[in-house]
Amino acid sequence: MSGEHLDLVSEPEELGGSDSPQEASTEVEQLRHELDEAKNRTLRALADLENYRTRVNRQVAEERKYASIEFMRELLLVWDNIGRALEAVAATHDLESLVEGVQMVYAQFLEVLKKHHCEKIEAKFQQFDPNFHASVTQVVCAEYPANTVIDEVQTGFRLFDRVVRPSQVVLSKSET
Repeated sequence: MSGEHLDLVSEPEELGGSDSPQEASTEVEQLRHELDEAKNRTLRALADLENYRTRVNRQVAEERKYASIEFMRELLLVWDNIGRALEAVAATHDLESLVEGVQMVYAQFLEVLKKHHCEKIEAKFQQFDPNFHASVTQVVCAEYPANTVIDEVQTGFRLFDRVVRPSQVVLSKSET
């Protein structure tokens, strides 16, 4: 039993290596100080991380807010050309020139959309696809197989691989 007592007494020396209670107290104070410093470093690191997150979220929100600015600048060029066409027709009353100008602006508009990866969905004479088309009506038509798009009421567009607006279409149906 006395051997066990000696082992218990020698344990603190093995852990701390201190010979006196004063040295042990100094070592405990030093460890407390190091712990406090570690806590402070951790709190500062967490605060820095939170500040970083806030800054990044603010930057992402601003980038999203102004992401379409280049697109808008190009659309404004189309708007300018529409205004010029209207001014020209008002001055000359030349409808042929107006039609030609509007066709040019229309082509420019489609090019701007295409440049920004927004393209028309081909619908006419295609097989109906609910992913790209919205049927507004069906018409009996012997010329085409059932569920073929025979007319397009409103052109659809997609941005990359997402549908911005489905094509509104008229479908053929067989006589029943």
